[in-house]
Amino acid sequence: MLTPDFLFSLANPLAMLGWALLVLAPRWRVTNALVLSGAWSLGLALAYAALITTHYLGGHGAEGGFGSLAQVAALFQDPWALLAGWVHYLCFDLFTGAWEVRDAQRRGVPHVALVPALGLTFLFGPVGLLVYFGVRRAFGQKSISQPTNNQHYENALAR
Repeated sequence: MLTPDFLFSLANPLAMLGWALLVLAPRWRVTNALVLSGAWSLGLALAYAALITTHYLGGHGAEGGFGSLAQVAALFQDPWALLAGWVHYLCFDLFTGAWEVRDAQRRGVPHVALVPALGLTFLFGPVGLLVYFGVRRAFGQKSISQPTNNQHYENALAR
């Protein structure tokens, strides 16, 4: 039987693998196809949608809600809601990290300068995003070309 603990033990390593690809192999075609394309985050989004659909639609969910901090605390007393919330974080943080890598590549930001921002995005989400914008400002090219969809696709295939 699938338990929240078991699914948590699957979600974390899958997200970690996506982060490892962003940090260690940002220009590898597999990283491009799976993580930079958004596919990895979409997989986590599907898992999140399945958790919400299975456990909360139709009134079968946990007590609590989003109207007050006490209601949110009550909601996350349910392990299924806590798991859904965690997968939500994994999905959006990885999506943000992938965007940072794509944006940094487009702007010519050296990857070594990006890595601390990626680490902070992984650990502290919005703080990492703030740091990335500082890194981008400090190391990015002043003018960038906006590739067309065809150029973006061709560049991705060339990696």
